[in-house]
Amino acid sequence: MEESICILISDLSGYTALTETHGAVSAADLIDKYIAIVEDCLVGDSHLKERIGDELMIVSTTPDFLLATASNIINATSNEHNFLQVHGGIHYGKVLKRRDSYFGSAINLTSRIAAKASPGTFWCSEEFVEALSTKSDNKLKSTGKHSFKNITGFVELYELESENINSVLIDSVCRMLILDTNKAIKHPSKEDIFFCSQTCLDIYLRNEMTNLEVG
Repeated sequence: MEESICILISDLSGYTALTETHGAVSAADLIDKYIAIVEDCLVGDSHLKERIGDELMIVSTTPDFLLATASNIINATSNEHNFLQVHGGIHYGKVLKRRDSYFGSAINLTSRIAAKASPGTFWCSEEFVEALSTKSDNKLKSTGKHSFKNITGFVELYELESENINSVLIDSVCRMLILDTNKAIKHPSKEDIFFCSQTCLDIYLRNEMTNLEVG
């Protein structure tokens, strides 16, 4: 039997770059930290359903619980020094539950919404927003109508962004958040560029030199 649930699919922005720069152990450590943060952010009956790589699927029967969970996650992660920004999609729709797994177009649409979301934001479907009991109190803003493969018509999406999104620096090599410049590595000549480690600075400088030689 199908049931209506709220679905959040959340990814780490820049996870591939971080893995390639710092290696599998650092990537695994980051995932462990990510899961711990998410578990501390869960509201009501929201719970972590699945993890594949850096993608987490969180579900709830109540839209308000899942929105509060999403807000907690996006704000908590954006306030973690040397962490990655998250991005994701949120939807409300019918799924089929079989052998403790979910199936259906609602899962696919949530994943596609997540792929559109910018770093530091969760994008929500109109169905999810309409299901909220406190529409006037939330901090969602429309991003307009979007098209998706194999879905008829356009889907209006709404953005929930981190409260900290405009006040962070990002390591341009591994995509880590730089919140405390006193703990970061500064570019030797550029005042506003910082790195999480000497490794990232060295890679950046090598790339600068290569670009100059090519140019």
